[in-house]
Amino acid sequence: MKKYHSPCHIETTLNLIGNKWKFLIIRDLLSGRKRFGELKKSISATKNQSISQAVLTQNLRELEEAKILKRKVYAEVPPRVEYFLTPLGESLKDVLNSLAIWGYEYKKTT
Repeated sequence: MKKYHSPCHIETTLNLIGNKWKFLIIRDLLSGRKRFGELKKSISATKNQSISQAVLTQNLRELEEAKILKRKVYAEVPPRVEYFLTPLGESLKDVLNSLAIWGYEYKKTT
């Protein structure tokens, strides 16, 4: 398991969710469960650039390892996998909302 903890609480948070893809994954999962393809499509549409399958997979694994999200595999053919936020992941809603408000206000002033 990666070491996410730091003496600085802000650095700990950034170690967990501090890249552009993780923020967007969490944002998209705040509205409910999503399948891999749904996340890939939504994130790519937002960034106007495509996230690769490998990068999305790696970020999902890291968020799962950090207990921010879970994945559920359904025993079907073909297999179906859904991702959803844990209560810990859902607790980031206010953080993302604050960032969205700050970004909106910043765009108004520049």
